[in-house]
Amino acid sequence: MFPRVREITDALGSRLQVSVDTHASGALVSLELPDQRGRPSVRLDGYGSEVLWGYIMSARLALPGGLPEERVGGAVPSRLSLVREPRVAIVMTQADLERPFEIPATFWDRLYAELCVVNAHARALGRRVHEGAA
Repeated sequence: MFPRVREITDALGSRLQVSVDTHASGALVSLELPDQRGRPSVRLDGYGSEVLWGYIMSARLALPGGLPEERVGGAVPSRLSLVREPRVAIVMTQADLERPFEIPATFWDRLYAELCVVNAHARALGRRVHEGAA
């Protein structure tokens, strides 16, 4: 069943790969832009994935205005921010990334829907880890 890998294509034909796999903390969610040079990617634990899920909706509702950045602790600390120039995107920064990871607005709706499923898997994996430790 795991790893689970899905690919999202936006209206412009760009691709975003979303995967979930088991991890010591329960689940590890990966986002990758396979069409871009260097195949930029970012990894999130279940907590970070859920915060991204909510941040996508908050960003959609905030536009054309701004949105304060969000910081995520946990196994994979991250910072999420909404940028409006030169193109609308959610930008994620993490200590181990060479450069920030950008999720263009053209992906938001499909990514939001995919995270509904991914986050359910991540929560289930987290419960299994917790039950195994008991």
